[in-house]
Amino acid sequence: MGKEIFYLTGFMASGKSTIGPILANTLGWIFFDLDKEIEKIEKKNITDIFKDNGESYFREKETEVLRELAAGKKSIISLGGGTLINAENRKIVRKSGKLIFLKSSPKNIYQRLKHKRDRPVMSFDDEEVPGEEKYITKVESLLNQRIKFYEEADYIIDTDHNSIGMNVDKIAHVINESIKH
Repeated sequence: MGKEIFYLTGFMASGKSTIGPILANTLGWIFFDLDKEIEKIEKKNITDIFKDNGESYFREKETEVLRELAAGKKSIISLGGGTLINAENRKIVRKSGKLIFLKSSPKNIYQRLKHKRDRPVMSFDDEEVPGEEKYITKVESLLNQRIKFYEEADYIIDTDHNSIGMNVDKIAHVINESIKH
């Protein structure tokens, strides 16, 4: 029997929080969104945690909660976009499960995020709503810092060209094949 925890990674808006619960339901497993679990414990949203306590505090909590979730079984766990930057987090993920990278282009990320204001790392000091080019440049910059960690995944699924349902089916198939071996 293979590992029964699968982590979804990828840039924000790549589909982790949308695909994750549907995938878990399809498999009859439990779904956890790492950011939502942190929000429950802290009793405030990620934006406020960043604002009130800073990013390093958030990253410490992230590792703490990840360690707890990694002890489970039959789970789909959606990681935050920056979770894998931390070497300790990568070690926890490697030891406890398999990693699936949901890959999405900067242009599609922009399309999905352009109206959201709840992403602390995508805030712009000088303007409320940046233009598409400026936004995509920032996405590319962050993505370039993180891509090497995402690409260490056991499986890479391009989410740009399929429906959510097709992506869920594809990932469920990958998971079922993986746990057979």
